[in-house]
Amino acid sequence: MNTSVKVARFNLERPASYYALPCILLFAFALGALTAGRGPSHNASGFLFSFFSFFLVLGGTSIGRVLPFGLALGASRRSFYAGTALFGLALATVSGLLLTALQAIERATGGWGLSLRFFRVPYLLNGPWYDTWLTSAVILFALFTYGMWSSIVQRRWGTNGTLAFIAAQAAVVAAVTAVAWPAESTAGDSSARLPVLALTGVVAVLTVLLLAGGHATIRRVAV
Repeated sequence: MNTSVKVARFNLERPASYYALPCILLFAFALGALTAGRGPSHNASGFLFSFFSFFLVLGGTSIGRVLPFGLALGASRRSFYAGTALFGLALATVSGLLLTALQAIERATGGWGLSLRFFRVPYLLNGPWYDTWLTSAVILFALFTYGMWSSIVQRRWGTNGTLAFIAAQAAVVAAVTAVAWPAESTAGDSSARLPVLALTGVVAVLTVLLLAGGHATIRRVAV
């Protein structure tokens, strides 16, 4: 555990890994604000996708680029993986708090004075503050974990293994989507949707499976 904490601190010494997050958020918000004049109560929450996507990239680069340096410093593969996951969990938790605070400000100011809906994502991030915090943190950490395991698969099994991995994950995502948004909900019955916290629980379970898969496959990964 002590080695994992050291690895997490080692990731903090790479400021580009977390300094880019507020820059991406500000840029996405600026794009949303520029399009706010197109109609009342403009929904620009789709621009927030870029912020979430960066966690996927960050998880992949944290393994793909940094693993050799971690091993050179004396960490084992699995301790490096655990420490990087700990770093991702901390970053996702803090980022979830940031999104929650900004969402509260958006509500209090009537959409930043522009009737803008940027941090209030329909269905997913549009409830009480604790729902927003938990859901955003879990999704961000899930993306980070997915990025880590994808990088491990690429290093260990190459292109064919990566394609098989993506196909398997696409099947899982399709199954989760079918549960969360059944056919009845597409006909306008929003009550048929899976409650947000229940969906968050499903994503959390999938994240644990991703963590276990990455932990099991990193042992023989090439560096």
